[in-house]
Amino acid sequence: MLRGLYTAASGMLAQQRRHDTITNNIANINTPGFKGNNSVNRAFPEMLISVMGGNNPSQGNVGKLSTGVFAEENLLSMTQGDLRETYRFQDLALMSDILVDGTSFDQSGKFVDENGEVTYKPQAFFAVTSAQGQERYTRDGSFKTAPDGTLLTSDGQQVVGANGQPIVVTVPWESVNVSADGRLLDRATGLPLPGEPQLRIMRVDNPNMLIREGDGRFRYAGDAAGIRQIAEGDRVEVRQGYLERSNVDSAQSAVDLMSALRAYEANQKVIQTYDRSLDKAVNEIGRV
Repeated sequence: MLRGLYTAASGMLAQQRRHDTITNNIANINTPGFKGNNSVNRAFPEMLISVMGGNNPSQGNVGKLSTGVFAEENLLSMTQGDLRETYRFQDLALMSDILVDGTSFDQSGKFVDENGEVTYKPQAFFAVTSAQGQERYTRDGSFKTAPDGTLLTSDGQQVVGANGQPIVVTVPWESVNVSADGRLLDRATGLPLPGEPQLRIMRVDNPNMLIREGDGRFRYAGDAAGIRQIAEGDRVEVRQGYLERSNVDSAQSAVDLMSALRAYEANQKVIQTYDRSLDKAVNEIGRV
């Protein structure tokens, strides 16, 4: 009896974590460049149940018993968000559709070959600095300018150029044109600005190697060979005057939230049933 109690309890914990993931997605539905999380549940190993105390070989096994589930991990959803035009010169968005030879990615950005090998769709990110001066990556292009012309993220961190140095623009942004490959040009002449600044846009081959740090930034935790600056032919484009919306589907999130709540309530009722049974066993049968 207690085994079923633990199974229901594990289901409640898994649904609670799924609920927390979905509500965080919904809370960030208006955050530029936000990438939603998908909660992945995994079942505990099943147990083979056999008849106890029986000597008859024909009795055999009763069957398998599931021992519950647990929230294994949260996976990033790296699908492209819609672009919203802002008409603001410092707002930048990335359009990323990087291809890999011999693959055809599904909607989740994953390809599994005949041998079971998984290839993930590479994604592009703006390079910025953290408060500790380390390089981090973001899709939030709602940038602003410091008094000295340094290009900053919305929370005041420096945007990194292709040369690894902060981007500094000393002319009004109304006269700056950002090309599709991230070069900052004079809008009137089409020539590069002084210092030839260019955005540092990084290609991450396996986005699951990114760890969310908050404020729309990610830390890369994979091999050095899995990240590099974009190259010609990578099908990455910078759009000036646009912001990438969150890729969270509000309607699907609402459905998933209700599903998690109903599953939580179902497991709760199972525990209440076990509680009543145990109460009867202790307080009534125990007196006999």
